[in-house]
Amino acid sequence: MNLNNAVFEAAFGTANQLPPSDLPEYCFSGRSNVGKSSLINKILGRKSIARVSSTPGKTITVNFYKVDNIRLVDLPGYGYAKVNYAEKERWSDLMETYFNSGRNISLVFQLIDMRHSPSEFDVSMLEFLKGYNVPYAIVLTKCDKLNKSEFEKQLVSIKNFLGELALNVPVIPFSALKSIGVAEIKELIG
Repeated sequence: MNLNNAVFEAAFGTANQLPPSDLPEYCFSGRSNVGKSSLINKILGRKSIARVSSTPGKTITVNFYKVDNIRLVDLPGYGYAKVNYAEKERWSDLMETYFNSGRNISLVFQLIDMRHSPSEFDVSMLEFLKGYNVPYAIVLTKCDKLNKSEFEKQLVSIKNFLGELALNVPVIPFSALKSIGVAEIKELIG
């Protein structure tokens, strides 16, 4: 597979717009502003195939990127407090339909900001994935913001905090700025 062949296919904002799943899908999930778009851009070697914003809550659609015979899927961020109730309901319906419609999901990369403990939303998402036997890997973003001792302390702390949710799954520290974790993520995609 040549990641340089990536093209943006489409974005869908409601559950009834989602297309059939005809290729293996590698999904990127996490709270708003955790770095999903930056990660996608980094692994694809592009500066702006996925839209990056400094404002949380900008990815409100499911975005599909085709790479040879697979799809990368940028899921809308969760946990942004300034979103109204109707928008939260739309997001919930979109995500529930996405994960419960028999899609060909090969792996979900669950992104968590390494500088902080996993949020209630992060834990709920991991419990959902584990409960539905959806394969996942945990990606700890923004690891370059920590010094060496903070990095080691947070890595152990997050793994302990997540307990069984982090057992027997890859836990990958990642930095878009310093290219940490890029090779490991690409290897999981194949």
